Amino acid sequence: MAEHNKLGIKGEKLALQFLLENNYKVLEQNWRYKRAEVDIIAKKDNWIIIVEVKTRSTELFAEPGDSITNNKMKMLTNAAQAYILEHDLENEVRFDVIYIISSGSSTKINHIENAFYPFASEMDD
Repeated sequence: MAEHNKLGIKGEKLALQFLLENNYKVLEQNWRYKRAEVDIIAKKDNWIIIVEVKTRSTELFAEPGDSITNNKMKMLTNAAQAYILEHDLENEVRFDVIYIISSGSSTKINHIENAFYPFASEMDD
């Protein structure tokens, strides 16, 4: 397995642990809809939270959250709508980003709630 894949898996495990420690209920991991993959779907209070996890080994180039493109946001929006419909939920939806810098024994976790707002649905595209 490539090093960046190992780092991504490590980051998702750290994000999962972080959410559980902060009283989120994890509903899904790596949930797929068409071409989109939602890293984590969680619930807290009356919110369904769509979590994108970004992990890097250094902060030198950019914050990991900066790599979430408009296209990725659209795919996550569509996936969230599909999840809500599939599970017949009436909860509010929030899009969070957890970015992790993991370098050797040092790990920094930053959780951004409401990292972006959903695009208009394009599910029929």
